[in-house]
Amino acid sequence: MLVDDASTDQTVTLARELGLEPIRHELNLGYGGNQKTCYRRVLELGADIIVMVHPDYQYSPLLVPAMASMIAYGEYDLVLGSRILAQNSVARGMPRYKYAANRFLTFVENVFLRQKLSEYHTGLRAFSSALLASLPFERNSDDFVFDNQIIAQAVAAGARIGEVSCPTRYETDSSSINLRRSIRYGFGVLRTCGQYRLHEQRLRRYPYLDFEPAAVRALLQSTANAAKSAAEARGSARTGG
Repeated sequence: MLVDDASTDQTVTLARELGLEPIRHELNLGYGGNQKTCYRRVLELGADIIVMVHPDYQYSPLLVPAMASMIAYGEYDLVLGSRILAQNSVARGMPRYKYAANRFLTFVENVFLRQKLSEYHTGLRAFSSALLASLPFERNSDDFVFDNQIIAQAVAAGARIGEVSCPTRYETDSSSINLRRSIRYGFGVLRTCGQYRLHEQRLRRYPYLDFEPAAVRALLQSTANAAKSAAEARGSARTGG
C-alpha cells in the first residue's frame, strides 16, 4: 500500500507502472496523517501483519519477512527495526548529532515508559493486525511524533515488543527532516513521555491514550495463542507427528 501525500513528483506515475494502486491525498496531511491512511486501508483489506518501511531505502526491506515471521508465529505484537542494536550507526553514516539525540531521547523514553528498547525512532516497523486495529491511532498527531505516540499506545496496551538489528544507509537521496523540525520532534517526544506518565498515574487524560488496555491485552494473548497453536500444528504435520 502506497499513499502519496500530495507530492509534486512522479510518485503516483511510477507506482502505477510498478503495478500498485496508490492513494493520493489532495492536500498534504503530514507524516502521521499519511500513516493513518495507510493503516486504515490495509486493515480494511484484512491484512494479518502490517509492515511500515520508509520508502527512501535508508532501511533494508529485506528484513520484512523476518519481522513478519516474528509476529506470524505469535512471539511479538510489534517488531522494530533498530539502527542502534548490534552495529555502529555512526560508522554506517548516521550524523553524530542525530546519534546523540537518538540516544538521549531513547534513554528518556525508556525511563518514562519503563522499557528497554534500543531506539524508538525507526522507520521500519511491523504490527500485528490485532494490535494495530485495537489502538486508537487516528487520535495521534499528524506530524512526526505520531511514531512515538503509537509506541506509547502499544506499551500502554501491554504489547510484546521485539527488535531486530537493521543495517541502514545514509545517502544524499535519503530523506531527512531539517534541524527546526528535528528540534520540534524532540520536544514532541519528551511531551509524549510526560503525557504517558501523567495518564498512567491518572493525573491527566489524553485522548490517544484513553482506551481499555485490559481488553487489548486479552485480544493480543488470544491471537498469540492461536498463532502458536497453528505453528505447532504445521510443525507436527511436517514431521509426521
